[in-house]
Amino acid sequence: METFKASDFAVQGIDSPFVQDNHSKSIYGVLRGLHYQDLPYSQGKLVRVIQGSVWDVSVDLRKDSSTYKQWFGIELTEDNFLMLYIPPGLAHGFVVLSSVAQFLYKCTAEYNRESERGIRWNDPDLNIRWPLPESDIIVSEKDAKLPFLRNIKEF
Repeated sequence: METFKASDFAVQGIDSPFVQDNHSKSIYGVLRGLHYQDLPYSQGKLVRVIQGSVWDVSVDLRKDSSTYKQWFGIELTEDNFLMLYIPPGLAHGFVVLSSVAQFLYKCTAEYNRESERGIRWNDPDLNIRWPLPESDIIVSEKDAKLPFLRNIKEF
């Protein structure tokens, strides 16, 4: 399986160089996000699952975008081979639907701790339809304390 070819992605308008790869492994119900990095360290991400399945979500934080404050969700699995590109300026999160999931992502900017930001996964203004019962969702203490969308600095 060819997972990345710069010329094919450039034809689709994805021509920023990828500078960092990340690998995440989580168990059923773990929800990570919604994360993003503030300017000037905003990251584009190319994400895919190599084991298991996740519900992957992005939220548009770009004020000048026609999809501003809207979310998009898709199931990524080891069997459907789908990849999702999340442009800079979008928050990103996922919840694990299988017993275990391994998740890979390529980033267009390196991780920068000082610019790390996030939005609460259960923000009522976003009303994201996560496909698991809330009682099954496991969120880190750090992610549970993230602000709501109405309280963040906009891009």
